[in-house]
Amino acid sequence: MSLLQAILMGVIQGLTEFLPVSSSGHLALFKILFGVETETGILYDVLLHVGTLLAICVVYYRDLGRLIVEGVGILRDIFANLAVFFRNTGKSERKKEPYQRVICNSYRKLVVLLLVSTIPTGVIGFFGRDVVDMASEILIVPGICLIVTAVLLLIADRVKDRGKLPKNVTYTDAFGVGIAQGIATLPGLSRSGTTITACLLSGYQRNFAVKYSFLMSIPAILGALVLQLKDIAGTKVTGAEISYYIIGMLIAAVIGYVCIKTMLVVVRKKKFTIFAIYCFLIGALSIGGYFYAV
Repeated sequence: MSLLQAILMGVIQGLTEFLPVSSSGHLALFKILFGVETETGILYDVLLHVGTLLAICVVYYRDLGRLIVEGVGILRDIFANLAVFFRNTGKSERKKEPYQRVICNSYRKLVVLLLVSTIPTGVIGFFGRDVVDMASEILIVPGICLIVTAVLLLIADRVKDRGKLPKNVTYTDAFGVGIAQGIATLPGLSRSGTTITACLLSGYQRNFAVKYSFLMSIPAILGALVLQLKDIAGTKVTGAEISYYIIGMLIAAVIGYVCIKTMLVVVRKKKFTIFAIYCFLIGALSIGGYFYAV
């Protein structure tokens, strides 16, 4: 992989991770069309996602800080309640100590919702990663998935905002959105487009749907990175490749930051249609290119 290719892939990742046009689909198409090969498989793809993860952390640093604090608080209260349980053993009802209410605010509820969403995403991602690897090498798959993305975006623009915030969102809603994110690992299915649509169909308030979509991507990206690091144990990476990877990550992070801000406006003003048209056209061209090559 050349430096120019690394830079272009960083630009593609930064633009397409948060705009609902599928970063994985565009990266797959780029590598197929230009014959890009990396000695470390899709590790570079994952590292590009880490770059955009940095953008999420910058935009939502206040929320992330509060989520960490409340997550620690949840663990503290769970252990405190366990201690109370053991102290209450054998006591009469009148002498038993009261238990702490663990989920006592919106941020604690959000922590649990994100954990619930992560479960199906992790299961699908772990057992389906070989399928995703193979699908990334076949031009027709990103093409079909991009057209599916176009349909989802058209649906998102037409879904009524039912105004659900963390206190109103059910754990079933969160689990369903997690399934959507797991399926969106297929190249061509926009992760942000798929999960935001799933959130809106579940009744999430529009701005909260964007925030939830981006926050729930954090554990998914970190999990994918761990899996890739395990798979490339012993793989030799040159100093030049490392520098290319770092440059691509930084480019993806900077552009991703701008695109997150853009997405907040797009979702609020229901402007998905232009992205749907784009995905449909690129998907159709990909499918046509596949049959032309055959």
